[in-house]
Amino acid sequence: MARDFCYRCRRPADSCLCPTEAPLAIRTKVVLLMHPMEWKRERCNTGRITCLNLAGSEILQGLCFDQDPRFRALVDDPGNFPVLLYPGKEALNLSAGGFPGDLLQGRRLVVFLIDSTWACSKAVLRESPGLLALPRLMFEPREPSRYYIKRQPAPWCLSTLEATHELLLALEAAGLDTYPDKGRLLEAFARMQAYQVERKLASPAPRVFSRTARRAAKD
Repeated sequence: MARDFCYRCRRPADSCLCPTEAPLAIRTKVVLLMHPMEWKRERCNTGRITCLNLAGSEILQGLCFDQDPRFRALVDDPGNFPVLLYPGKEALNLSAGGFPGDLLQGRRLVVFLIDSTWACSKAVLRESPGLLALPRLMFEPREPSRYYIKRQPAPWCLSTLEATHELLLALEAAGLDTYPDKGRLLEAFARMQAYQVERKLASPAPRVFSRTARRAAKD
């Protein structure tokens, strides 16, 4: 018999991660540019969880975004100030006060995040050169990744959910936004990982977990 399915978070109904409260109201518009490979990962996608919890956020799926109608509408809207969240020498560093509030001039900050692995994000940038024409934004994470069921390539690499959490912390510190519930995204992230560990350990042939994941399962 097929399991019941939640079409909002794209997870089985018994592991639904849809929030029971209204999405958080923030001034910044968060837009995830989701690589097709990430789109197919239904059981463990932090981008979908992020958007379910943030009012006004949305997901655009694909590789070539320069001529995507929705992408163009957001970028070309004179009421928006579109930026790409991507580190680099030319990026405006929120953590170092590199993004003055008067730069917005009354416009709404629209932050595009590439939701994919680091390798796949390079493919998105290659197929969508217009992204690099946008002002780039970065921050210095306050905490290392909490993604204990997945190995990150470097200590400063974060999941999409964690990157959004850190972005909102940095925007609030810079006086550019308010972040009313700082535990909400991380709590949803913790529930997602705890369920994944529980399912894997209960399977007839559980995969090998890191020490961190096994320790978390015992806790």
